[in-house]
Amino acid sequence: MNIYVSNINFRATEEGLREAFEKFGEVSSVKIITDRDTGRSRGFGFVEMTNDTEGTQAIEQLNGYDFFDRQLSVKQAEARPEGGGGGGRTFNKGGGGGGFNKGGGGGGGGYNKGGSGGGGRRDGGYEKRW
Repeated sequence: MNIYVSNINFRATEEGLREAFEKFGEVSSVKIITDRDTGRSRGFGFVEMTNDTEGTQAIEQLNGYDFFDRQLSVKQAEARPEGGGGGGRTFNKGGGGGGFNKGGGGGGGGYNKGGSGGGGRRDGGYEKRW
């Protein structure tokens, strides 16, 4: 079972999060998501538990649990949709892109700097006819 954990204190470690969940069963992986530029925790992560019953028990017991002076928010992770992401709108930066190989697309222009949606085809929209 894949479990989404948010409101994680920035000082918390993956090992500490693993210890909290291991009280309820076997943990196969723990990942605290970090900012790619600064390396600092973004305050959320994922815990993978091998047994769904144990995972459900961990969710029930750890949701609201005080962990490093913050109350964790714990729930079953939702499956990511197939295809690329989209961009949505931002105020000053332009829109977003789409997926690389699975379709995707989406996006939209930003307020000040233009921007456009991402393409949905890997080949730039051209079909090879030879």
